[in-house]
Amino acid sequence: MSLHLLEELSSPALDALPRESTVVILTASPLETHGPHLPLGVDAYTGRYFAQAIAERIISERPGWHVVLAPTLHLGAFAFETVGTVTMRQRVVRDLLVDYGSALARAGFRHILISNGHGGPGHLVALEEASAIVSSRYRVTMASVTGYLAWGLFSGRYTPKFEAALGRPLTAEERKAFSEDAHAGWWETSIMLLIRPDLVGDGWRDLPPARYSMGKRLIPNYPLRDGGQGYVGHPALADPEFAKATMTVLMDEAMTLVRGVLDGHLKPSRGRSPFFRTNFWPAVAGIGALTLAWVLAKKKPQGGA
Repeated sequence: MSLHLLEELSSPALDALPRESTVVILTASPLETHGPHLPLGVDAYTGRYFAQAIAERIISERPGWHVVLAPTLHLGAFAFETVGTVTMRQRVVRDLLVDYGSALARAGFRHILISNGHGGPGHLVALEEASAIVSSRYRVTMASVTGYLAWGLFSGRYTPKFEAALGRPLTAEERKAFSEDAHAGWWETSIMLLIRPDLVGDGWRDLPPARYSMGKRLIPNYPLRDGGQGYVGHPALADPEFAKATMTVLMDEAMTLVRGVLDGHLKPSRGRSPFFRTNFWPAVAGIGALTLAWVLAKKKPQGGA
């Protein structure tokens, strides 16, 4: 058997796996509100689905290789906070994954991937930072694969490929709706109808569109303010066939990245803003405090001779 669950292996069984041809996949996504129609575990279910699909593709493409799936880690930063959401400090997410990756690297495993279903920008950056730290510290390959996909999904870069997979172009109305989709809307509701339809609430077809300007999206917890129900986009458009088409594209993109990472000639593109780096804002605050203290000290009246 080439696919293993980490929690089911004994230490000797894990230790017997060949290090150069074994991939360990971590799934890291938070529990977060996803509107009135989807469960708190949407991101974790999506991340695990990706992990399983990537594992199966690796095994089919690389005879003799092994993949170990670690238990889903329910952790994440930059989530919408309300009842049931469990959000963590960004550096906690980073450090927990550094610890997981370090334990695997110290045990000799050379290929570690992170799968994720959460799109919070600070969360994505924390996964990338953890990967970079472990890779550098232990000279292994640790990479956040689905973070790269999230940047592409949000930017609209994959839309032409989605249309090709669907076998038709998106209408003007669908393009607009997709550009407005960000959380528990058309795409995530479609994904859940595909992978866990039993967990999708019956009222999803009746939910009205929830549209937010870019300005409003800068306000913390914006989809839960002023009567918002915690979703962004058009859940009523959801369709499992749409999910299948988009997942086909995303898996092809993921495997292009995975092959390059495992073969050692490609690193995931970061595409991130420095504003979301783990220590950016604390550092800015610290510099600001020091600057203010210096200015005040300069303004102090000096004692006379």
